[in-house]
Parts: sequence; structure tokens; C-alpha cells
Amino acid sequence: MWMLLFTLLPLLAMAYIGWHIWCLLPAKWYFKTIVIVLMVASFVLLFSGFRRSTDSMPMPLATMVYIVGTSSIFILLYLFMLFLVLDLGRLAHLVPRTLLYNNWWTAGGISIFMFGLFLYGHLHYKHKVRQELTITSSKITKPVKAVLLSDLHVGYHNQRNEIHRWVDIINDEHPDMILIAGDIIDGSIRPLKEQRIYEEFQRLEAPVYACLGNHEYYSGEPGALEFYQQAGIHLLRDSMVCVGDLCIIGRDDATNKRRKPIADLTAAVDESRFSILLDHQPHHLEKAEKAGIDFQFSGHTHRGQVWPISWITDAIYECSWGSHQRGNTRYYVSSGIGIWGGMFRIGTHSEYIVLEVRGEK
Repeated sequence: MWMLLFTLLPLLAMAYIGWHIWCLLPAKWYFKTIVIVLMVASFVLLFSGFRRSTDSMPMPLATMVYIVGTSSIFILLYLFMLFLVLDLGRLAHLVPRTLLYNNWWTAGGISIFMFGLFLYGHLHYKHKVRQELTITSSKITKPVKAVLLSDLHVGYHNQRNEIHRWVDIINDEHPDMILIAGDIIDGSIRPLKEQRIYEEFQRLEAPVYACLGNHEYYSGEPGALEFYQQAGIHLLRDSMVCVGDLCIIGRDDATNKRRKPIADLTAAVDESRFSILLDHQPHHLEKAEKAGIDFQFSGHTHRGQVWPISWITDAIYECSWGSHQRGNTRYYVSSGIGIWGGMFRIGTHSEYIVLEVRGEK
């Protein structure tokens, strides 16, 4: 039922947008047809990435297919909302009918608006916001500085040159450690192998601890594990490691239905140490609280990437982004330093978190 609904909704949306484009453009029928065919073709390219058929294409072509296909979703979303607002305005007699039929001025205005909006969205995505977070605890004898990351989505869109830039940003913080809450890989391991992206992670000047995300499973779990090893990332998969005053616990992703409950993972935790839980998906936050976790770091939500999808993630999750607290347990859900698909941030931002854990004065 849900699959049928998710298939029908984009088709209905494209039919609605296509009809408006046909009515709006004062051009020959074949020109209108070309525009609509290009719109549909861009959306169809999206499924090449889902089916991993991009892996058999030359890298430049695969990159173009991935970016065009995944960007089309966001562009179509905003076109749908724009035409819906214009239609509602026409019904309320605020927008004249002539504005929506055979009108080059309206077509040009919509084109300029969409170009400006998505240019802004792309530039906003490229800017990485530095978030500071300080936690005090009686369990800490020596301050610890950590950079927290989630949802890097390294792949056809976030390639080696971009990861190089991120590594420089992280190294400039001079952290004691780096914690990653999953989804380092996007949907295919192929770009990471061909570009030897593991070499960029080897440039990180602090030890890296990470858990798996759902996209590590989508990309192929064995290949993801091999990449983690090559990159020098300490994978915590339903396991923990103690570093100084910290006990870092990495939980396997919810994609693995046989992963251990948090209570089992914390059974052997030294309560005198400050506990940090890396759990990719921020579901059931009450379980970390019941298990006595001091701090949980998660990602996954991207906070919807663009508005108004951010409203949906805010409604779904107890905390879809930012700081949160339940009892004595602190949480931070990151919107991610990277992104899935089209590289746009509208109403959200890409971020990395600089965490300082220090003793109580």
C-alpha cells in the first residue's frame, strides 16, 4: 500500500507540473513536449542510483546521472509548491488567469526564481556550520575535545576533493578524537575505491571512532567494512572502547534487526567513566536514558535537508536536530556534514560539532 502511494504521488505531481508547463509556455507543441520529456527523464535518472546501474557507467557519466536524478526530486518539489500557491491565488482572485497561460514573463520569472533558490541552496550546503557544545561532568578529570560528524555520504556527489576540504576543517580544530555517527558512505562503494578516498581519512590527525549507518548496508556491508579498515577508522559495532575518562559505545544500525539492545551494551560499562553512545538513528531516546548513558550522538535525519521536509522530520522524531535532554542524559542529533542526493540546503544547514567534555568546577 505504502509503496503504491509513494509511486503514485510523484507521478501525479509530475502530471500536475507538466500540465502547468504546457499551459504556461507560449511556444510550439514540440518545444513544450521537449521540456516535459526532459523533466520526466531527469526524474527517471533517480532510479539508476537506486538500482546501482551507475556503477557500470564511466565515472563522469555516473556522477552526472546521480546528481541530475537526485536533484530533480527537490526541484520538482519546489515547482509543485510554487504552482500550487499560484493556483490557490487564482482561486482566491489574487492571481489573474492570464499570468498562468501563454505568458513568457511568468515563465521567465519562475525560471529566475528557481535558479536563484537552488544556487543559494547549493552555496548554503557548501558552507559548513561549526556548532559548539560543552558538557560538564563530575566523571571528567581532564578536558576532552572531540569533533562530532554524521552523514558524510561520500560517493558520486561528495567526492575526494570535497572530503579533502572537510579533513582540513577537522584537523584545524586539533581534537583529541573524532566521533562519527554513521552514513560515511552514500549508496555505492565504487567512487570511494576508484578515488582512494580512504587516503583522505588517513590524513586525520586524531583517532576516529564510528558506528554503522543504514547507508553502509545499502552500499554493501562487506565493502563498507573493508573501507573502514583501510581508512583507519575504529568501527564500534555493538561494542565499546574506553579512552581516558570516556567510554565510547558504538551501536549497530537499526537495519540490523539482530543488533544488541542498549541495556546489553552498557552492562559492562564502568560507571565511573563518562559514557558516549553513537547510534545512527535517533529512535527511542528513552532507552539511552534508562541505560544510564551520559551522552548520545546521532544523525540520520538530515533535518529533512530542505524545507518543508524539515517539518516532517520534526514531527516524526522526538528530536530531529540539535541538543536535547532526558533526565541526566544529554543528546545531540546532527543534520550532517554531508547530504544525500542533490547538494542543496534550504531551511537547514550542514554542520560539524566541536564537543568539549570537562569536569565540573
